Amino acid sequence: MSTLQVDIVSAEEQLYAGQASMVIAPAAEGDVGIAPRHAPLLTRLRPGELRITPEGDEEEFFFYASGGLLEVQPHKVTVLADTAVRARDIDEAAALEAKRRAEEKLREQKDEVDYSSVQAELAEAMAQLRTLESLRKRAKR
Repeated sequence: MSTLQVDIVSAEEQLYAGQASMVIAPAAEGDVGIAPRHAPLLTRLRPGELRITPEGDEEEFFFYASGGLLEVQPHKVTVLADTAVRARDIDEAAALEAKRRAEEKLREQKDEVDYSSVQAELAEAMAQLRTLESLRKRAKR
């Protein structure tokens, strides 16, 4: 069976390095699935879930990335994340609070509010919560 070398790196640490049979990543224009021998690709990542399917029958690995770059070569995938965390390490209370604050700022509609940054904050919080939800659904299987 053919595999990919996958590396997930943030400014703080290397989160994953290993072989995988599939990678699902939140590319800027939509989720992409990457299998061995994928065509070369370089794209921006939006906030969302990274899913790594290791070779064999091992359990999938889930990560959250706030954005960054995804580089794909036929047998290698590199994720250079702005910030990244293992899905199990996401602070749900902090994500819910960030979502609440961003929604409140959007409702206030004050002139000094930078709507694009508030929308980005909301998108990140929502992506973290979706990643947690996805992890929980798979744990129930």
